[in-house]
Amino acid sequence: MTYLASTKSPPADKTSTAQSHGSPEFLAPSSDAMMKAWPPYMIDALQRSILFVDLLRRRGNAETEITSRPTATVLRFDHEVIMSGRSLTRPINYSLMHILPLSGVRSNPGKRPVVVIDPRAGQGPGIGGFKAESEIGDALEAGHPVYFIAFSAMPEPGQQFLDVVEGQVKFFERIVERHPEAPPPFAIGNCQAGYQTLMVAMLRPDLFGPCLVAGSPMSYWQGVHGKDPMRYSGGLLGGSWMTALSSDLGNGKFDGTGLILNFDMLNPANWLWGKQYEVYTHIDTGAERYLEFEKWWGDFIELNGDELQFLVDNLFIGDKLARNLLKAHDGTVFDLRKITSPIIVFTSSEDNISPPPQALGWILDLYRDVDDIRATGRTIVYCLSHKIGHLAIFVSSKVGAEQDEEFVQLIDVIDCLPPGLHEMVISPRPADVPLSGFVTGDWIARFEQRSLDDIRALGRNSPEDDRAFAAVARLSDINLSLYRTFMQPLVRALANQPTADLSRKLNPLRLSYTMFADSNPWMKPVLKLATEASAMRKPVPADNPFLALQTRYSDQIMASLDAYRAIRDKLSEKVFFAIYGSPVLQALLGVPAESGAQPPAPSSEDLAARQAMAAGYETMLKTGGFDEALTRAVLFVMGGDRSIDQRCALALNVARQRLMHLSLPQFKIVVRDQFFVLQLLPDRAIAALASIIPETAEREELLKQVNAIIGTAGSPTAAGRDHLTRLANVLGVPAEKYRATVA
Repeated sequence: MTYLASTKSPPADKTSTAQSHGSPEFLAPSSDAMMKAWPPYMIDALQRSILFVDLLRRRGNAETEITSRPTATVLRFDHEVIMSGRSLTRPINYSLMHILPLSGVRSNPGKRPVVVIDPRAGQGPGIGGFKAESEIGDALEAGHPVYFIAFSAMPEPGQQFLDVVEGQVKFFERIVERHPEAPPPFAIGNCQAGYQTLMVAMLRPDLFGPCLVAGSPMSYWQGVHGKDPMRYSGGLLGGSWMTALSSDLGNGKFDGTGLILNFDMLNPANWLWGKQYEVYTHIDTGAERYLEFEKWWGDFIELNGDELQFLVDNLFIGDKLARNLLKAHDGTVFDLRKITSPIIVFTSSEDNISPPPQALGWILDLYRDVDDIRATGRTIVYCLSHKIGHLAIFVSSKVGAEQDEEFVQLIDVIDCLPPGLHEMVISPRPADVPLSGFVTGDWIARFEQRSLDDIRALGRNSPEDDRAFAAVARLSDINLSLYRTFMQPLVRALANQPTADLSRKLNPLRLSYTMFADSNPWMKPVLKLATEASAMRKPVPADNPFLALQTRYSDQIMASLDAYRAIRDKLSEKVFFAIYGSPVLQALLGVPAESGAQPPAPSSEDLAARQAMAAGYETMLKTGGFDEALTRAVLFVMGGDRSIDQRCALALNVARQRLMHLSLPQFKIVVRDQFFVLQLLPDRAIAALASIIPETAEREELLKQVNAIIGTAGSPTAAGRDHLTRLANVLGVPAEKYRATVA
């Protein structure tokens, strides 16, 4: 292998490779310079190619090894299994794991447990904890007891999706039993596990604290024209009959590679070229990072055909979740409004798999306005990113880690937020704000009040769009019925396990991994070649002109594939609406004029209950003591800006512990009650503070504490100062009393 370094080249630092300098500008050099540049470029390219093929070999070996395990997980944290779903009345292939505390970090059993549930959408579990900087890692660092709900590669015989949902109720019962003194668990559901976890919470809301759903669709028809092409797939394939066909050919199992291939095809430029070219150019520094991710991406699993059929028919095509059209085995209706704890939605405008209209559209499906949300005592928080894609939402990359860290740190604050709709806005910590007190990281969050118009602005179907998707749902039912009647008996008679296994092994996506593994005899020389290439490594200097040509060629390939994607997606959308937007087809299928989800009007019982609630809050105007008065006053001042700064919220939480001596559930009730008093009777609520706090000394202390809490976020805004002035006037305390130190 001495020929790999036989040609002399200028000395080059191994870290000074092309990839570390981006895309060098191409300047036409002299022919003499080109001749000198060619040999070192070819040496580098040959060595890099050998190392890249060896990387594919290692990737193939990793895929072979991890898919051979019964429970294939990339979870990096030590854990113990405390409950297996196989022991349930309806066995499921899930298990409940307790994540062991980190070395040197004390876990507080009295703290709120954090439960992470990963998506079962083609790969194995562990992505929520395959790095130290992750959802699980952040929760462990904060001292929370942490649990992880994992699953094995193969489903249990006869396992249904509803079995999984109902079985996980038992997992949460066990967690609550293990922490009787702690607040209810904080559940984090990633992608597919997001709506699954919310369905568990709909059955037993008493077992749940705040629920975070990250990158999870719940209104499946919603989207924006020119974007979100995946929502057209069901219609363009003629409905869900092909899902049934694939499962039948798999002898009752659906190969998870089909789901992964759908994701890959959304971005063919990255799938077919960009991802590989990126690691090729960074072969000296990026190989391990590439292998770490590919170990999970290639961890293919299987699902029972009936499981996936339920999801496709009822959610992705039927869009029944937010319409309250799904029932558990005992007849219980799945209704998102049954969840009493805050629901937190983390979404991104750059997510083309679960875009904001699908992640947040259910709010518009269920509620008429924010007053409707408040009247039911519900709290909904959403966090919208504009820079991360689908996977980064829960992989916790450098650009997405800020949200995970803030969610964990502020979970008690979120649990006590007033009812309504809030956006969690996360901003970089200003340079003049030190790391101290209520600022412990590089980010500061605030919770801003929002209306349903803010959700509509993110994208919403027109009535014509909804009718087109309703036509897909009707046609899908017809085609599936035809398939089951005329084709399914024959397909099932011909299908068998050996052919199903062979089909899975020959799947092109699987082959892209296994054909490079050591099991392929043609790969045997690669390890030796890679060892020698690494030992003789001579990276090309960054100013080599052929490097610039290489980059230009790669950019042209990416641009071509991106152009293909744009044409494909535009054509798919036009074909979809040309077919299913046809009034003739809709009439033949019996599609009603109003096909979109409509928020239900409150019943007479609901209206009576709301009137009774309002009357009850009116009786609270002049009741309570210092705790209620302080909470009401702080909410009043913060209400001037229609937002709550995390520093103020954390300071109020400290006041709860040191001054009020209230438990978190007790404080949550106080916040809710005082918020509604202010909401329903704003002027009278503030005037009544003088009656609740009659003594001058207590009034001065009240204003001092309010000023200290508000002051943790810096100088009050103009609206904040106005509300402080009104508060001082009501209490009869001079303005100079504002200047108080933090308690």
